[in-house]
Amino acid sequence: MKKFTTIKETSEYLSGQKAAGKTIGFVPTMGALHEGHLELMRRARKENDLLVVSIFVNPIQFNNPDDLEKYPRTLEDDIEKLKSVGCDVLFAPDVDEMYPEKEKEPKQYDFGELDKVMEGKFRPGHFNGVAVVVKKLFDIVQPHRAYFGEKDFQQLAIIKRLVEMENIPVEIVPCPIVREPDGLAMSSRNRLLTPEQRKEAPFIYQTLLEAKRRRDHICANPLRQMIINRFEGNENFRLEYFDIVNDKTLQPINAWNNKTGTVACVAVWLGEVRLIDNIRII
Repeated sequence: MKKFTTIKETSEYLSGQKAAGKTIGFVPTMGALHEGHLELMRRARKENDLLVVSIFVNPIQFNNPDDLEKYPRTLEDDIEKLKSVGCDVLFAPDVDEMYPEKEKEPKQYDFGELDKVMEGKFRPGHFNGVAVVVKKLFDIVQPHRAYFGEKDFQQLAIIKRLVEMENIPVEIVPCPIVREPDGLAMSSRNRLLTPEQRKEAPFIYQTLLEAKRRRDHICANPLRQMIINRFEGNENFRLEYFDIVNDKTLQPINAWNNKTGTVACVAVWLGEVRLIDNIRII
């Protein structure tokens, strides 16, 4: 596995590989790798000649400085995991490499209503920071395909829109949520949970499953309120949002329509750890 820390050496190497006819599958990450990341990488490895992974904790997508500081950084452990899945190239820049002082202010994107709801409502500026770094990474790596997990459902929608808006020649490949045996969606933040909190965490997925089961028996708005009440009735959790949305527009739905994809999305605090999850309803 080759490890690069500069944009120049990464671009030059990968340009040469593309010129030789190699296809590139790309998985951008912020490190603290877990089995969910590795599943993305295995798929990219299978579907392309080269697997390229980036590890970069992107400061401009954190609207809470404490969250940025607490984000786990485990590069040496991550490198061993990358080797285990046959990663060909790791791009691991520092902040000055990605955002040199001479650069102007980051571009401001207009995603319409996509970034105004759910995560966007509670994390202002987050998705613009995601879009800036993903566009920059795509320019550096120039992959044929890029792989993203469906756990970050809203982020996936934003990236698809970004690719359309910027006419980026890359195929975005969504990948299913990878869960622990008890249902908890895999996340780098899970390692911040205390043992007691980790035991409580599967409640999130259990409640989402309940929403899916109830879909045929209750209308959308009463179901939304029922699930909100369930979260608010559990003293271990602090609900930030729960909503049932159109899977393309991310706008709340008021009635079931079997012709329209529908996803239930949630964000909760368990102690000082913020966790998100979702489940497809239709």
